[in-house]
Amino acid sequence: MIPKKPTSFDPTARTTIKRSATRGIYDRVAIDAILDEALVCHIGFVDDGQPVVIPTIHVRIGDNVYIHGSHASRMIKRLLSGDPACLTVTLVDGLVLARSVFHHSMNYRSVVVFAKGFDVPDMNQKRDISHALTDHVVPGRWFEARQPSDKELAATAFVGLPLDECSAKARTGPPIDDQEDYQLDVWAGVIPMTLSAGKPIDDDKLQTVIVTPEYVSQYKRT
Repeated sequence: MIPKKPTSFDPTARTTIKRSATRGIYDRVAIDAILDEALVCHIGFVDDGQPVVIPTIHVRIGDNVYIHGSHASRMIKRLLSGDPACLTVTLVDGLVLARSVFHHSMNYRSVVVFAKGFDVPDMNQKRDISHALTDHVVPGRWFEARQPSDKELAATAFVGLPLDECSAKARTGPPIDDQEDYQLDVWAGVIPMTLSAGKPIDDDKLQTVIVTPEYVSQYKRT
């Protein structure tokens, strides 16, 4: 019997939101949605005593987040060494302009994951993750482009990070000013922010006239 996925994460000493605690989110659906929308994550680890944070792409599959890279990558090496790591993603939804500079803020959604990485050596699973990663970035691309060969997959390391210890934090809504500042003759409000795609640019090495696929021309990040 497949165990039922928990609907929320139990806060730990590391994932409990302390500053602005009311913004803390432990709901599984909300955390999954933020991870699934984000295009870039940042991986934090310690290498030879030096803290390092590396941006990379990711994909969530079930209870794990996966990243990939060269076997020679120091990030991959550290993650596969069993050392603790931290994965974060952030989505900016708006710039919050208050009447006071002190109370300017952002509307955002973010996730922090504490985990130890595990290796994915199986070639079939590597292919499945590569498929999911491709469709995470551009849905529909996997079945049109050439898929990776066994040699390419063997040359690539795939690392999983379990979603056992994580939490999210978010801010929504208008600015919050000091009571006396509401009388100031200063514009206040929110500038909404979204990630939008521009018009696709054909590669000048296209061999023939190829119609731009709809998944490219209509690309949206939601």
